[in-house]
Amino acid sequence: MPGYAIMAAVIWIAALGIWWVVSRAFRHADVDKIKSRLTGGGRIKLDKAEAKRPALIRREDVSTGRIVLRLLTRYRLTDRLREMLEQAGLQWNVARLIHGCLAVFLAVFAAAWAGLPGDLRSFAVFPAGAAAFLPIAYVARRRTHRLRKFEEQFPESLEFVARSMRAGHAFTVSLEMIHREFQEPLAGEYRRTFEEHNLGLPLEMALLKFAKRVPLLDVHFFVSAVLLQKRTGGNLAEILDKLAYVIRERFKLRGKIRAISAHGRMTGTALTMIPIGVGGMLFWVNPDYVRFFFTDPTGQIMIGAAVLLQMIGYAVIRKIVSIEV
Repeated sequence: MPGYAIMAAVIWIAALGIWWVVSRAFRHADVDKIKSRLTGGGRIKLDKAEAKRPALIRREDVSTGRIVLRLLTRYRLTDRLREMLEQAGLQWNVARLIHGCLAVFLAVFAAAWAGLPGDLRSFAVFPAGAAAFLPIAYVARRRTHRLRKFEEQFPESLEFVARSMRAGHAFTVSLEMIHREFQEPLAGEYRRTFEEHNLGLPLEMALLKFAKRVPLLDVHFFVSAVLLQKRTGGNLAEILDKLAYVIRERFKLRGKIRAISAHGRMTGTALTMIPIGVGGMLFWVNPDYVRFFFTDPTGQIMIGAAVLLQMIGYAVIRKIVSIEV
């Protein structure tokens, strides 16, 4: 009987302790809630909810890849890569691009390490280093294709603005109408310029940012013509018509030059790829014959000189066939 009494007393004391702890916790929660309402701390939840909403201005994600971004900022490459991604029309950040390069490097290095013989595994870093630039090459190719497509549509947009102004529309309204009448990438760039000006940015600044986003000589001519007309006056519609005519003639002349110089470009590409193909075939058929260029010091000097001369020859051929108009 005394044992039951002691057990009941312990249970009763434990229940009182639990009730005291729980009531104290609820009391502190109520006090904290009242304090947060009095001091304005209740906006913390609202701020968290607002943080999940899409922002008006897209910011760079600095929480991902801090070390990479710090190194790029130190060598002044962050702005250049960000500008390249923007001109390519890709919704990537700089850290994602660099991480992609690192992932390709590691994958190719692992594949080359597994595929090469034991005495040649130390050279696996060279194909991996070359493959690491593939994501950047992809971005550069996308940028070139997008700018070329923009350049093809640009004269038509100038004539559209000229016709719209003759019909009585303002210049900024003509820029907004281009978004509905043309396709990307031209429509998106004009829409962004119109929205920047519509949100309060002066027209001069909006056009200068437009010329910076699209680094084409024709766009610089267009921006210079509009800014000059705004300061000195004149018939802007006639100026845009003449500018569109000049751009079309330059585009035709550039096409003719590319057609004439196509043989030189193909020759340069073939002369560059033939030694690489022959070396790969020899390494596949007779590895001992090619191993001399990797294991012997004289062979390493020879292959290094051959690669350097090959790169110089390709650069000279590209310089000869590249004619700017």
